[in-house]
Amino acid sequence: MTDTASQVSTGFIAAIERTGNRLPDPVFIFIWLIVILMLVSAVAAYFGLSAIHPVTEQPVDAKSLFSAENLRQLMTKMPTTFTHFHPLGYVLVVMLGAGVAERTGFLGAAMRAGVRDAPKLLLTPIVVAVGMIGNLAADAAYVVLIPLAGVIFAAAGRHPVAGIAAAFAGVSGGFSANLFPGQLDALLFGITEAGAEILDPTWNANIAGNWYLIMALFFIYLPVIWYITDRQVEPRLGPWTGGAVAEADEAVSGPLTDAERRGLKWAGLTVFAVIALWVFLTIGPGTPLMDPDAKPEARLTPFYQSLVAGFFFLFLLSGWVYGHVTGTIKNHRDLVKLMSESMAEMGYYLVLAFAAAHFVAMFIWSNLGLILAIDGAEFLRWTNLPGPLLLAGLLVLSGFINLFVGSASAKWALLAPILVPMLMLLGISPETATAAYRIGDSATNIITPLMVYFPLILIFCQRWDKNFGMGSLMAVMIPYSVWLMITGVVIIVAWTAFNIPLGPGAVVDFSLTR
Repeated sequence: MTDTASQVSTGFIAAIERTGNRLPDPVFIFIWLIVILMLVSAVAAYFGLSAIHPVTEQPVDAKSLFSAENLRQLMTKMPTTFTHFHPLGYVLVVMLGAGVAERTGFLGAAMRAGVRDAPKLLLTPIVVAVGMIGNLAADAAYVVLIPLAGVIFAAAGRHPVAGIAAAFAGVSGGFSANLFPGQLDALLFGITEAGAEILDPTWNANIAGNWYLIMALFFIYLPVIWYITDRQVEPRLGPWTGGAVAEADEAVSGPLTDAERRGLKWAGLTVFAVIALWVFLTIGPGTPLMDPDAKPEARLTPFYQSLVAGFFFLFLLSGWVYGHVTGTIKNHRDLVKLMSESMAEMGYYLVLAFAAAHFVAMFIWSNLGLILAIDGAEFLRWTNLPGPLLLAGLLVLSGFINLFVGSASAKWALLAPILVPMLMLLGISPETATAAYRIGDSATNIITPLMVYFPLILIFCQRWDKNFGMGSLMAVMIPYSVWLMITGVVIIVAWTAFNIPLGPGAVVDFSLTR
């Protein structure tokens, strides 16, 4: 990079960092938005803002949040508003199990087993693939796999920063690509459900609603990240001349112990047992997870709605078995302690969910969300833009906002109450809107210094290159971000243009029932 280009890049990065740092905490963003919403609702009600509901054909009038009715709702329904916030239950239930799988070391050991003995020729794609699957493990993927990738690349005579970059791109840039739904799906679809119910109170979230898409993204992103790492990033970094792997790093990447191998074996068998149980409950006698009396397209609704519980049991039981075999769980009290610790780490999310829940609820009470959705849909219909282009615009918007507000749930809680019902009115399903949002959000995760793990990734790189700065990390990751964004736009446009199902029971189109 020339001095001029480096200065421009550093200046741009600094501008993003300064702007983002001036923003208040996401909790207070919601609080200020609630204040603004209350004032706007009063003005809108005073001037008689309204729209015609597309289903009932009745007028929808703006309501002041200062009215006696809405103030009464705010004060008397505060506990209900919080506890009935859809993402809250989904996320807490999944995390109760995932926390056990992470804290027993099961997820970390699984990732080490996946990459440690990888052939040199396939080292990059294996690291990337494990990274994308590993984002199911949340924090463990960042603190275990990414530094491990640097060690393994160095041991193979390759530049360790290239390994760190490939793993970071897989874990964070490929955050919306996976072979299975996980915590992110539960979180986003809970928020989507709250937005969809503004227009259609009967709409229910299906956390497998993007399953086919995220599997396709996994197999498409894999060669993209592989190519960028081996043909662009690593040649630019140059040959690794830093010498042998340090003894401490060798310990990190060392072989699995016998206990860990036994633990992985029994935990793997437990995973297959839980999957087999869910299949049996769906197609076996009595079919508790299938509704034979429903329409054919709705018969598997109980199965889709049970997936949150399914992931809870899958993570909990496999983590428990692994912990029992390796000795990290000696009795039931240890298990309860690990579950309690995972909930303790959710403290900030609970505070954020409290503020977001009231913002979404008050948006609904004021009718402003529905009015904006109806009028916005009419405007977009007037522009005559095709649906795929609208979704491409949402994808790019999501990626841009992500540069300044890192939390995926906070951004979606801000956007979903308007965008989800608006796109529904244009015939675009909530699952499709969620897909476009998540692709754009993940593509820029790896280039914003406001991403919570960005400083940690920088520290990992500086272990191998003391002069490696924030600008250096941004310069390494920008090619990934650009190509993931371009690839994401192409995928969402093609997917919607060919009307390919996004997941089981989840289609691209949506139609309101009058």
